[in-house]
Amino acid sequence: MSVKIQALKPTRSELLKYVKFGIDLYKGNDCYVPPLVIDEIATLSPKKNPAFDVCRAQSFMAYRDGKPVGRITAIINDAANRKDNANVVRFGFVDFIDDNEVVDALFKAAADWGKSNGMDTIIGPLGFSDMDHEGMLTEGYDQIGTMATIYNYPYYVDHMKRMGFEKDVDWVEYRIKIPEAIPEKHARIAQIVKTKYKLKSVPLTSRKVVKERYGKPLFQLINEAYADLYGFSPLTDRQIEAYVDQYLGLIRLDCVSLIVDENDNIVAVGISMPSLSQGLIKSRGKLFPTGWIHLLKALKGKSDVVDLLLVAVKPEYQSKGVNALIFADLIPAFIAAGYKEAESNPELEGNENVQKQWEYFERRQHRKRRSWRKKI
Repeated sequence: MSVKIQALKPTRSELLKYVKFGIDLYKGNDCYVPPLVIDEIATLSPKKNPAFDVCRAQSFMAYRDGKPVGRITAIINDAANRKDNANVVRFGFVDFIDDNEVVDALFKAAADWGKSNGMDTIIGPLGFSDMDHEGMLTEGYDQIGTMATIYNYPYYVDHMKRMGFEKDVDWVEYRIKIPEAIPEKHARIAQIVKTKYKLKSVPLTSRKVVKERYGKPLFQLINEAYADLYGFSPLTDRQIEAYVDQYLGLIRLDCVSLIVDENDNIVAVGISMPSLSQGLIKSRGKLFPTGWIHLLKALKGKSDVVDLLLVAVKPEYQSKGVNALIFADLIPAFIAAGYKEAESNPELEGNENVQKQWEYFERRQHRKRRSWRKKI
């Protein structure tokens, strides 16, 4: 039978089917890390996600013989389009079986929706904001994913090329060996920068203090530091409030570095977390009835891998060695926790400043991913 496309209503029941399809498609794949179902539904819900203040979206499901065979969400980030002087519709949260008819129908639905709303180009995979998953995997299908990244089958890339999509940008990812001590050059640069700019590391002893004193300034710093990055649009006050509540209550304080100036203003931050990949795999993305146990063990227990979720430096301090202060802070904590390797997570291939921060570490590039572009 032919493929039928259904435009979803953003109800919990319909979004649950949407999210579950994306997880079920990878059943038995040891490298796929499922998202938390409750978080994914919230991200796609206008009532839950404050990104809808600056975004419009429509999710679609593809069915054949009454069975789900694909999904895609079309997103218009009006704030990003204004910033970039563009008329693009994003596609994200995309998954499908290996079938031309299914794939063509899904992307036609997303493109047609974008076109009906005045868009002339489709790009992705991207989310509502830079805090969502982005980039289709193009290398590293045999590497276990992270909680912050997309996993997809190799055939996805074949379909993108078949449909005439072209490269927009690429991201690279590294596995970095945790050294036995702070690299000598890092330690020396950190001391020089600390003295020259009168910077200091904040001792972190309370999540409550981090949230109340540094939470909003931290995400405002991200707005400044990431302003010129691909696809980024400034986080609104409501988004910042949501992210402060969502993320800062989960952090391990020994995995965070906050660098401030002499007036206690944040100039740089590094946030990492023990890898939750195995916990998410065991939980199948569900908190209940027992999924939370696997996640708690991953968060509180011993792990060989730490995920480097983000590093942000105030623009006026970039390229001045402030990153060395962050790693002088984190490396001793990583060693004490017993981490053997770190996951860099996606970094824009052309971002030389980010690439340079790893030059004194033993590392290997193990994954690569892409955002695609096509006129509609």
